[in-house]
Amino acid sequence: MEPRVSGVQTREERTAYLFLTPGLALFLLFVLIPVIAAFYLSFCRYDIIHSPTWIGLRNYSRIGQDLQTHGVFYLSLRNTAQYAIGTIPLGMVLALALALLLNAGLRGVTLYRTTYYLPVVTSLVAVSLVWMWIYDPSYGLLNHLLMKLSGGRISPQSWLGDPGQAMPAIIAMSIWRGLGYNMVIYLAGLQGIPDHLYEAAVLDGASPWQRFRAITWPLLKPTTAFIFVISTIGASQVFAQVYVMTNGGPNNATTTIVHQIFQNAFSFMKMGYASAMAFVLFGLILALSLINLRLLRGGEVEYV
Repeated sequence: MEPRVSGVQTREERTAYLFLTPGLALFLLFVLIPVIAAFYLSFCRYDIIHSPTWIGLRNYSRIGQDLQTHGVFYLSLRNTAQYAIGTIPLGMVLALALALLLNAGLRGVTLYRTTYYLPVVTSLVAVSLVWMWIYDPSYGLLNHLLMKLSGGRISPQSWLGDPGQAMPAIIAMSIWRGLGYNMVIYLAGLQGIPDHLYEAAVLDGASPWQRFRAITWPLLKPTTAFIFVISTIGASQVFAQVYVMTNGGPNNATTTIVHQIFQNAFSFMKMGYASAMAFVLFGLILALSLINLRLLRGGEVEYV
């Protein structure tokens, strides 16, 4: 019997490898090989036209000098941090508030879920174009509403043309667009909390705020940790809305790290420098993720 069992196991392993081969081949071709190539190019001077020239750590040294002199890469790093600080906390709070409302047994909850989640599955480019029309200084809906509500006392604002308003405008759009995703994750976490915990709290005379503070929030810590880490990674890679709505302007007020990587790689043909930026971004994301996971590690709570 043993040889027969061994033969069946061998056939199962071959079948498993057969099914895994296409996915592994695509991963090798479109992920692993490009990452290795980009890592090599980060130590080279390369403009696509000419062959790569090895220059060692000069690209990374240039990034360090840029940070010291508050150059464009420094501005992109600062803008990315501003975007993350503006979108993550407020987006999570609003998503949790919506999830609590939807979890309260409202009528038409399925319709509300779909409505809030629809922007998530909509093309980010399409969403950015729609919000560009909303922010339009001459015919935009936002300026029209402000003039109506103020009785004409507030003049039309150049939301995307003002260095002080452009990033907040992008942040507002991004919060609206990502609200549905975080809401659904929070809603799943809320529905996973056992009902008997709330029933016991009600019998003890706990108020809604006390039930939230003692039951809901502690049991949502793993969900909050997941959303926070994912949101941090996403905010560090913001690009599409910046590229479509402002292209990094005005005066680099909205340029981000990924936008600078794109600009240097495909506009200035500095592939080596762009590759070095990409690996600096990888290091930042890895460090932030490890710090977040370490700080939030104690958030896992066992149900009783």
